[in-house]
Amino acid sequence: MATSAAAVKDDESPATRFAKDQLKAIIERIERLEEEKKTISDDIRDVYAEAKGNGFDVKALRTIIRMRKQDANERAEQETILETYMQALGML
Repeated sequence: MATSAAAVKDDESPATRFAKDQLKAIIERIERLEEEKKTISDDIRDVYAEAKGNGFDVKALRTIIRMRKQDANERAEQETILETYMQALGML
């Protein structure tokens, strides 16, 4: 069987070899980025834990982070809709 696999490998065209090498490089890059993402995610979790330890409300912090990512006009529109709904429900 080993000779059969070697024969197939020798019959590869340069284009096939290039495609395989390119695919392998892409997979390895994704794996490295996934590992970096996990490390960053762990770091973010540690910062939230530190904030909680200092008395901050983590749920509020997450909401603020989410809101800061939004466009100012989009955020204002969502806040207006929320306020309107709360007013209609007698929550304000």
